[in-house]
Amino acid sequence: MAHRIRRVEYFHATVPDQPGEAFRFLSALADAGVDLLAFTAVPVGLLRTQLTIFPADPGRLERESAHLGLPLDGPHGALLVQGDDAPGALVEVHQRLYEADVNVYASSGVASGGEGYGYVIYVRPEEVDRAATAVGA
Repeated sequence: MAHRIRRVEYFHATVPDQPGEAFRFLSALADAGVDLLAFTAVPVGLLRTQLTIFPADPGRLERESAHLGLPLDGPHGALLVQGDDAPGALVEVHQRLYEADVNVYASSGVASGGEGYGYVIYVRPEEVDRAATAVGA
């Protein structure tokens, strides 16, 4: 199973939980030329949503978001796994993390609908270096 694993940085933005907020936020980033590797949105309580942004160029995201007045929390470290989709594609990655005694506290992934997948692995800040070493990132 061929895959590529790399360290990435992500940022959070918390917005009101109402229609159009993610659209406005993502539109502003797109208009500023910010390229994203991944994006998620999850509710935080009843009235707010947390957007998690994984930029291809973290420095550009920080500059453009400051220019646009979009407050961000971060950067935070994570791992991004991209590879060929097949049964058990993530077993080796999780085995290496387990053997390095790294706890995966959250993850999110999706198959591309073709033959590939993308998978984000969140680990505690103090474990990012150990996790990256364990998986060869």
